[in-house]
Amino acid sequence: MAQLPVYAVIMAGGRGERFWPQSRASKPKQLLRLMGNLTMIEQAAERLLTVVDPRHILVIANQDYVDPMRRLLTKLPPENILGEIFGRDTGCCVALAAGVIRQRAADKPAVMVVSPADHVIRDIGGFRHSVTDAIEAAENTGKLVTLGIRPAFATTGFGYILPGEEICTGSNGTKFRAVRAFSEKPDAATAAQYVAEGRRWNSGLFVWRTDALMNELKLHAPALNMLAGAAKTGEKEHRIDRVMAEDCAGQNAISIDYALMEKSGELLVGDVDFDWLDVGSWLSIRNQLRAGENNNVAQGLYTQIDSHNCSVVTTPGHLVATIDVDDLIIVHTDDATLVCPSGSAQRVKELVRKLSEKPELRKFL
Repeated sequence: MAQLPVYAVIMAGGRGERFWPQSRASKPKQLLRLMGNLTMIEQAAERLLTVVDPRHILVIANQDYVDPMRRLLTKLPPENILGEIFGRDTGCCVALAAGVIRQRAADKPAVMVVSPADHVIRDIGGFRHSVTDAIEAAENTGKLVTLGIRPAFATTGFGYILPGEEICTGSNGTKFRAVRAFSEKPDAATAAQYVAEGRRWNSGLFVWRTDALMNELKLHAPALNMLAGAAKTGEKEHRIDRVMAEDCAGQNAISIDYALMEKSGELLVGDVDFDWLDVGSWLSIRNQLRAGENNNVAQGLYTQIDSHNCSVVTTPGHLVATIDVDDLIIVHTDDATLVCPSGSAQRVKELVRKLSEKPELRKFL
């Protein structure tokens, strides 16, 4: 049981461009019901509510989406949902949240749980046990704790963590090991080597004491440390919105992984076994749907002749039919349809950029 106060932040600043045409400028991935009846941001909040008091859960989002999220997340205080004007990746997001939490905790040590908004985790009990153990480990050791997922396959889409000697075991049985190496997304050959070495996927779920985080930011990412200080002052003086606009503008866009986790020697990784999916592209949805005839998966009406390994998402009442095709992603909305090979799912973001370059196509963004 944690003795220090526990806070959490949901990082919800992305636009989810790889989920076009469902994801649009007015409705990013976090506000979509991609898996189940709840939006991605609602699912993230509901998971954390099993561990953290709702008054202590923050959401950092793009300013354009603050009001929709406040309407969805009615269990959280509206003032806990904060909007960035300039998206500067997860490094800026973590620093802003850390500053706000330091002020709300009266500048005393607190434990901070960091979660992306775009995960699918169905084993809520396993998630709760693992995060509770990580809170315990972070509080007792003063280390920066991450949760590592045992790889199901080699992929270039995730970072990898090489675990070392065992340091401690949580009350629910989670084992925490020193981190020998924290590496961001590798090429295909290196990914295969990492899996063979027994490395873990980086889940993007982090837990640390705020004082430990600030010490490491001061050492490895001084600009983010200064931003956290500005956010603390801004929260105290009731001008956090101005800090998020003015102080973030001068920050370089950098992930917390590159800014800190790859550099720090104060890391622990918890070996967790709950189900986990990072919803990064249409291809990732395939793993969550039951395959039908010829290994095709579909959300909505779909029929086929001699088609194999296709992933289809369509609107209610609209039928998609295929003949003699293989390994396609097909996504239909009311005003746009995407068709591409499964191996090109990551290139949807390129397509969105191309739409933005043509005035006659910008209405589809």
